[in-house]
Amino acid sequence: MISLELARALRAAGLRWRPASGDRFTIDQPGLVGEVFTVAEMSIETHRFPTGTVLGFNGTVEWALDAVTLDQTVWLPREDQLRELLGGTFRSLRREDGAFLVTTAVPGRGAVEHRAPGAADAYARALLELIGPAAI
Repeated sequence: MISLELARALRAAGLRWRPASGDRFTIDQPGLVGEVFTVAEMSIETHRFPTGTVLGFNGTVEWALDAVTLDQTVWLPREDQLRELLGGTFRSLRREDGAFLVTTAVPGRGAVEHRAPGAADAYARALLELIGPAAI
């Protein structure tokens, strides 16, 4: 799973989330960060209103949590979602010396490698370079 640090950096760089069933996220509030939630039609449902998108917690008895706004959450995109967001720039994923390397073809720079301990983080680093400043 993508690190919270990279997920926050992607959000700060402008990556926007349109929640869909199966998406994972955390709530960016003390006491809840680190808890990973999954959007599922039966328990966490997306409600779109003219004022914004709200994630509704249906039938969760263990918490007194009805809903959170998207700005209170951090999306934790999966590997496949990150790879899809890389689009035509994605060239390869390989494992080398205990790390994962994602190679992209960046316009004006040619092939660029992004190394991380996990594949999701390598994809996230590549995407971060494409959409925003290299903050990580």
